[in-house]
Amino acid sequence: MDAGLPDAAGLAWWLTAWLRGSVSPDDALAGITGDDAPHRVVGLPAGADPSGDGVGWALAVGALRSAGAEEAGLALPVDGDPVGLGGPGPFNVAALEVGEAVVLGPLLPGQDGWGLVPDRTGHGVLWRALRARRRQLVDLGQADRDLRAALGTGAGALADLDVARWRPEVADELMDLRRRSRDLVAPPGTPTRCTELAARALQVLGIVDLALVDDGGALSVAEAVARRDALEPLARAGRRALVAACSPEVWPPA
Repeated sequence: MDAGLPDAAGLAWWLTAWLRGSVSPDDALAGITGDDAPHRVVGLPAGADPSGDGVGWALAVGALRSAGAEEAGLALPVDGDPVGLGGPGPFNVAALEVGEAVVLGPLLPGQDGWGLVPDRTGHGVLWRALRARRRQLVDLGQADRDLRAALGTGAGALADLDVARWRPEVADELMDLRRRSRDLVAPPGTPTRCTELAARALQVLGIVDLALVDDGGALSVAEAVARRDALEPLARAGRRALVAACSPEVWPPA
């Protein structure tokens, strides 16, 4: 799995490719786990995990496909912004606790499907399967436009706050973002637009994290509040962009 992606984002890409037959099971497993210890999945539909101790992805995918899963999309919820979630309560709560999840589709209105919430322990991930519902997402084009707009507005606001003084690394990252985006390894079948948008979104979210790592040496509470107010729209747009880039229900037709 690409080291720059959240666990759930990498899973959404590679599991979608596996379910759609775009990659072999071996390649999908390598893409999902990367250098991790083997992942396991618990809470699967009845009969898929008789011991209750969890199963590997080879068995889990069969069970999820039998339950109707054809694709996997990302959720990146935070308090006050549950982007990518559609319920029910137990799934939303579990996803909010870790800040990421995967929703399996396609789902019809009022239809319950399955979602997966990661628990990273050491060098492995334990995925918990929970019932999940259809969610509403911003389409890929709108997410891209919103990210570009937020970047322009956020960069101006950070300049007004003299970002180069309190966090020169942020100013450097902003300049780099205007010139290039980082490369991501996506599985076959992932639209190029999605890979490029995910790369920009990750850079934006990295800028936000860097700017907030130690309150940026704020001289006052008012400065810290102003900084967070300037960064929140950028973070929100970054999360929405990454969710759209990793959610095939809003991808352009193949």
